Amino acid sequence: MQKVYARVIIDISHEKVDRPFCYKIPCHLLEQVKIGDCVEVPFGKGNILRKGYVIELMETPDFDPDLIKEIESVKTGIQVENKLIKLAYWIREEYGSTMIQALQTVLPVKQKVKQKENRILLRKCTKEEAALQAEFCEKKHQPAKARLLKALVENEEIPYPLLTGKLHISASTINSLKKAGLVEEINELAYRNPLKEQEMVKERKILSPSQQRIVDSIWSEYENNVRKTYLIHGITGSGKTEVYMALIEKVVSQGKAVIMLIPEIALTFQTVMRFQRRFGERVSILNSTLSLGEKYDQCERAKKGEIDIIIGPRSALFTPFENIGLILIDEEHENTYKSESMPKYHAREVAEELARLHGAAVVLGSATPSMESYYKAMTGEYGFFTLKERLTGGTLPKVYIEDLREELKKGNRSIFSDRLQELIQDRLNKKEQIMLFLNRRGYSGFISCRSCGYVMKCPHCDVSLSKHANGKLVCHYCGYEQPAVTNCPKCNSKYMLGFKAGTEKIEEEFCKRFGEVSILRMDRDTTKTKDSYEEILSDFMEEKAQVLIGTQMIVKGHDFPKVTLVGILAADLSLGVGDYRAGERTFQLLTQAAGRAGRGELPGEVVIQSYQPEHYSIQKAAAQDYESFYQEELMYRRLGGYPPVSDMLMVQIFEKEEQKGILLGNKMKEHLKEYAMKNRMLIIGPANASVGKINDVYRSCLILKHKDKNILKRAKTCLEQFLSTCGIEGKIVQFDFNPMNSF
Repeated sequence: MQKVYARVIIDISHEKVDRPFCYKIPCHLLEQVKIGDCVEVPFGKGNILRKGYVIELMETPDFDPDLIKEIESVKTGIQVENKLIKLAYWIREEYGSTMIQALQTVLPVKQKVKQKENRILLRKCTKEEAALQAEFCEKKHQPAKARLLKALVENEEIPYPLLTGKLHISASTINSLKKAGLVEEINELAYRNPLKEQEMVKERKILSPSQQRIVDSIWSEYENNVRKTYLIHGITGSGKTEVYMALIEKVVSQGKAVIMLIPEIALTFQTVMRFQRRFGERVSILNSTLSLGEKYDQCERAKKGEIDIIIGPRSALFTPFENIGLILIDEEHENTYKSESMPKYHAREVAEELARLHGAAVVLGSATPSMESYYKAMTGEYGFFTLKERLTGGTLPKVYIEDLREELKKGNRSIFSDRLQELIQDRLNKKEQIMLFLNRRGYSGFISCRSCGYVMKCPHCDVSLSKHANGKLVCHYCGYEQPAVTNCPKCNSKYMLGFKAGTEKIEEEFCKRFGEVSILRMDRDTTKTKDSYEEILSDFMEEKAQVLIGTQMIVKGHDFPKVTLVGILAADLSLGVGDYRAGERTFQLLTQAAGRAGRGELPGEVVIQSYQPEHYSIQKAAAQDYESFYQEELMYRRLGGYPPVSDMLMVQIFEKEEQKGILLGNKMKEHLKEYAMKNRMLIIGPANASVGKINDVYRSCLILKHKDKNILKRAKTCLEQFLSTCGIEGKIVQFDFNPMNSF
């Protein structure tokens, strides 16, 4: 049966995204109308023709066919939005969400942004006439008019900031010359540019044979119209970025656009500096630190073809380029590429679909690839390349693993092991730079009573409060704060103490032990303002500080040539998380952190401190041996039926009453019982989430497992239909395929 009805979203680019409306497809348009098409439809009581986008085709309408209006026409020509609407539809089908949520992700709702304009004063008379008028004004003792006219003799146009600033010309003086017909004011549209101008560097680094081989191989297939996904596994400092830039240059020369994804806002500073020096003003950024006006202008510049390259986190994937030729994902293993709000998409998978729509290639790069990407590379689904040597010619840093249990036996109760203390003092004496990494922020991990064991917890969430140096106890989930306590609320004991040092505590202990040293601290608490990332990183690059202490954001992708020592203070903190990815995440963090040392001419050393030094993740990271880690981790994944060997679907339930959530989970499990038996799909749960309550909302989940993701996708659709008949909203139940974090 032919689909003769369409759901249409009206004016999706306007401030409010309305609900979809049903329209009939007339006979002469049946072969033309497709999902994602831009159409004209009669809308409202006056049947005014409005632009809309087709989001779904149907065989039967939602209500009385006699009341349904017809689509007027299909708008021809290339529409940037067409592909993004198709992408939104794919995201909805792939990850489970409402179409509105998918559309708001792909085409963010535009808020009203005032267009920026440059005011310019333009000379309307000849140079000679302006000079004569200037002389006349001087004789009449009108110095401001004379000054302005003399400036206009030299320059036909003068921007208003220059008039009011350097020339000190008042509005009344300008108006007087306007009335005389000597000048006129013009307004030019201007785009807000979030980047500071950089001088272009024409020299190109000569690629190593390994780098050139990768570029040649990918480009050879590209020119032969082969479009696929490639994984570059390159050790830290091996020059993956130079490979990216060589490929970008080739793609841009063909008039196509490039999207370069990076995992953290903190990485933007150094990355953009390098790209801007190479490609000039045709590069821009999109990230959460930009103002609404800046974001709007970058999208407009992309639509009009005024920029070729956009750099940013996963949201930059939806930049409205008309013709994308290449999508690059640096540090592709990072969990920030996975959205934690509906729809819970992964940027890597969406990039592959977006590339398919545009006929583009995808290049992934990492020193520690995700298990999923490496698995696909090993099974031949992805093209695969390696870079095994550092471009500086130096070797990987020397790594020491220090057993903190032995340190305690020796009587060392410090945060720093004996070896790390010795190496820190050595680097301080040599005036070399040091990075100290701890995978948590705040002053201490949690506060508990040494007498009765009571732990200070958030009253709204099932998590402990962290102590900060400002004397407050803070919940890092909902933001709840309260003053620090001196006595136990349960037994009134005065032994309320903190455990596990945070970044503030590290800084304090460092100063106590090594004296006054210039230190920078980089964590979520010190990077709240718009330019704080750039300021901290540039200050460290310019050696305004000898020591940088921080959380994950300091160890990912940065290149500081003067850093010769990296201290990883608690390597096993991330192993304690109840998450099947804990081993992988620990290996990646340690390898990335170790890779910050010795990136210049001076050799580097790394100290890994741990209470579990024998763990394979720590041992393999110290040896920088990804292949061995992958084989061992894959064995555990096979045994547990986890990705990438099997796929998972986590059905997350949010309820104000705990028992309601468990009851709903059991109903969904029962609904899937026959389907699960028929397809041999495993269902686990329902059970309470690892954090059972946040903001007074109880959380529980079901977990579905199968080797075929399509089986899980059909199960998701089956549950969506069941929930719809029950009248249950999407906010209560959410779907997460192959979750990146424990729920």
